[in-house]
Amino acid sequence: MSGTVEEWRVVRRGKGAPRKLKSHQQIPSASACLQEQLDVEKLVRRIRDTVSELRVEELWQQWKNQLLLATSTSVSESSDSSGAEGQQDKDTEGTVRQHLECVCFGLGSFSSCASARYQLAMLLLLLDAGQIPVKDCSLYDPAFSPAERDVLRGLGLSVLTENEEGKRLATKPTLFYLMHCGKALYNNLLWKNWNPRHLSLVTIIGNCFSGIRERTIERELRRDYSYISKAVDLCEERLLPCPSHLIDVFSDTALITFPLDRLNKLPQSSWTDSPEPQYQHCSDLEIILKQKSISGSPETTTDAFLHLTSM
Repeated sequence: MSGTVEEWRVVRRGKGAPRKLKSHQQIPSASACLQEQLDVEKLVRRIRDTVSELRVEELWQQWKNQLLLATSTSVSESSDSSGAEGQQDKDTEGTVRQHLECVCFGLGSFSSCASARYQLAMLLLLLDAGQIPVKDCSLYDPAFSPAERDVLRGLGLSVLTENEEGKRLATKPTLFYLMHCGKALYNNLLWKNWNPRHLSLVTIIGNCFSGIRERTIERELRRDYSYISKAVDLCEERLLPCPSHLIDVFSDTALITFPLDRLNKLPQSSWTDSPEPQYQHCSDLEIILKQKSISGSPETTTDAFLHLTSM
């Protein structure tokens, strides 16, 4: 990626940069701002240490190999479906690989949660392995504190400001990093890309779809999460290894792709009849939805995605 992990630098907020505050919050004092900056520097060091720790783990080499395999074997399919939008290149071994973008939803508060910090470190390693420039990786979680957003921007990553509810359209090959997110987030992403052209551009690292099916009552999965229910038989899942000492961090994780030959086997009606998910029957919805203010002003978001460590 553009800039190695060892070259990270902290980018502090400029004096005139705007800052969103809730109505009940007071403007922080100079000492509070200084403490936040010190925390940012400390957090960057902790992330750097975590990256170094993961780099020597056996699971990292296995995850890396699976990512490179998936992005190289699906390149011809995605380029056929996306036309000129799917850029390609050859690595040092002559293997054709996709130029990927990356989107990460629901990471959680990586300053207070060790699991989220390890997941962020793994994301940075994956960007490096996939030769994805850090600026082409966008993250969103309302749980991010101002200091955490500063850390992400300081690492060169792009921080989104709007809660898309996972409804991100893939217009070019995109890696979606969705570690231990709720079912609705996956379901929304699938709905937004529910046609062969866009779905073939999607690669997901997140909860294993077959595992979700096993843990969910079938009628509820079909009713509330119909796109996951249908995608289980369309996708190709590569289970990613997880050592026992990192089971709370990387358990039940798979690399998921959508081979075009499988997608093309579905009748056209499967793609045209694709209503937007509503979740009226879900009392424990595992996602925070956008909410419109009573005054009709632009949509706002409640405090955080639910970032689940297990499902």
